[in-house]
Amino acid sequence: MAFLKTFFKRKPLVANSLIYGSLYVGAEFSQQWVTRKIFTKPPEPIDRAALGRYAVMGTFIYSPIMYGWYKWLDKKYVGTTIRILAPKLALDQFLLTPVLLTVFFTGMSTMEGAEDKFHECQQKFLPTFVRSCLFWLPVQTLNFIFIPPAFRVTFMGFCAFAWVNILCWVKRQDVTPADSLTAETHMD
Repeated sequence: MAFLKTFFKRKPLVANSLIYGSLYVGAEFSQQWVTRKIFTKPPEPIDRAALGRYAVMGTFIYSPIMYGWYKWLDKKYVGTTIRILAPKLALDQFLLTPVLLTVFFTGMSTMEGAEDKFHECQQKFLPTFVRSCLFWLPVQTLNFIFIPPAFRVTFMGFCAFAWVNILCWVKRQDVTPADSLTAETHMD
């Protein structure tokens, strides 16, 4: 335990990134295990390329963004009173979350080689954002009140394990092809 404490103190970004990234991949793995091994007959192999994309997203993209964000947010808003907590929660949910969701959907589409990198984001952003409000606002309230700043990203990693299972499920939902959307729009 002393090693872990020292590692967090000396290399907080690396420590948070490794833990958050591992939990991010773990969420995708658990989602695949259920969908590919339990609910699919015959069972399908685990999609390792998808695990790699989640590793990149969780370890190298999300973690540094969140690490910098919470470092800034904790300096700007010190304390746990409602007067401090309210703007902190609002900024986190309504400024950072839209960025993270956009990065998630467009980043994953890019790594998947999608022709239209923004199509999935356009279709899934709003319902995912609504779900994120229901999930993250209570979680972040606990985070900002009880978790020391040095462990904020790690705490979020554990919570993100549940959240990423939701994201993985949303990601697996079919999107309406862009051509049919255009046709539907012209029919109205």
